[in-house]
Order: sequence, then C-alpha cells, then structure tokens
Amino acid sequence: MTAPVPSAVGSSLLRVSGLRKSFGEHVVLDDLDLEVPEHGCVVLIGASGSGKSTLLRAIDLLEDVDDGSIELRGVDVADPWVDADAARARMGMVFQAYNLFGHMSVLDNVTLAPRLVHGRDRAEAEDAAVEMLTRVGLADKIRAYPDQLSGGQQQRAAIARALVNDPELLLLDEVTSALDPELVGEVLELLAELRREGMTMLIATHEMAFARDVADQVCFLHEGRVHESGTPAQVLGDPQETRTREFLARLHA
Repeated sequence: MTAPVPSAVGSSLLRVSGLRKSFGEHVVLDDLDLEVPEHGCVVLIGASGSGKSTLLRAIDLLEDVDDGSIELRGVDVADPWVDADAARARMGMVFQAYNLFGHMSVLDNVTLAPRLVHGRDRAEAEDAAVEMLTRVGLADKIRAYPDQLSGGQQQRAAIARALVNDPELLLLDEVTSALDPELVGEVLELLAELRREGMTMLIATHEMAFARDVADQVCFLHEGRVHESGTPAQVLGDPQETRTREFLARLHA
C-alpha cells in the first residue's frame, strides 16, 4: 500500500449526476446526485430497497444505468465509449458476501486480479499481496483457504483484494452485514484505520456508531434519491426530514 496521506478532504474525486436506473417498471435510482471528495468518507444509510447497493454497483460499472453521469476525476466512466475495465480497475469494491473463490488460497484470491487484469508477473503480484495481507492482519493465513477462515478474516481478505491494486476509490456495500456481532468490530476498525490514512471511501452501512465516527458526510437514501445529507452530527443527531427521523427511529428500536 502507498504511504499514508493527509486525511484532509479535497476536491471531488467522484461526482454522480442525475443517475437513473430501473428494473422493469421499478425505479431504483431516481435522478440521484452525489459527490465524494478526495480523501473523504461518505456513508450511505437507508432502508433495504432504497438504492444503496444499486448505486455502488452502478459506480463500479457492474450495473448499466438508464441516464446520468458518473464522473471519476472529471471523466464520465458511464459513457459507453469509455473503457469500462480500465475505469473499474481504478476502483475497489467490497461486497456483503466475501466472494472469495473457495478452491483458491487467500494468496491466490488476492493475486488473481493483479495478474489477470493488471498484467503483473506472479512474483510481483505475490509480493504486493503478502504486504497487503500482512497489513490487514492475515500474515498467518496466506496459504489458508476461505473455509478455514472466520467471517471477519474472510472479509478482511476481501478488503485486501480490493486494496492491493491501490485504488483511487474504495466502495463498500454492507461489509459487516454477514458477520457475527463479535466479528464486526475487527472489520470496522480496519476501515477506520484506512479512513485515517486518507483512503477515499463510499460506504453503505447500518452501523450508525461507525458512521458517526468516520464519515465526513452521511447521505440518507430514500426511493432512489439522496433524501437528506450533511455531517454525521446533523443527519444522525438532528435530522430535518421526516423520512430520516422515521428510519433512524426504526433502526434504534
């Protein structure tokens, strides 16, 4: 991983404008606008079906969109003329499920994309993977297989896989939702450490305490739009919109 950078928030790294996505008659993203500043951490909250996962998948170009733009450093990566693979290589995505290949060791899982997508030779890819796995606390699990790891270890391996190519933007979709409660803390602490080092992150989560501690901005999604956004203190502590208050009340209940 590159040397830590100052965590001061900079100009926009990602700008999403007028994003629309429908599945049949069901509108999932409805003229959604969003910005993520460089070295910033933006947290998405909202009920299931509000569009959080679809938004992250659209940004990572795993979902085609019907309209709107997704600008990464000013280039609309959603434009059909843009090389989607090259754009996707600049981002790291971590899913709810770990999505590790069960027949491959942790080391092979983490080196797969560097070798096949980025063209690194095996020795170079393995050196980078060992460094990253050590960084996330898995130095002793490099030769293990996913079914030999705890859920928290598998998710840390998935995060290492996303980080090994030094992405400009890290996208995380409810990465603790599949974990037992006692394993959640180890993954959240890793993300908090990445935040302190200046990693630019867009995170969908239901972990409100984590959002309060690490986010520069919290966005409440409702019916495919950013219904309310602001600092964690404002959105989580003094929400202005009725829908936001109702969501937080249900969550705390």
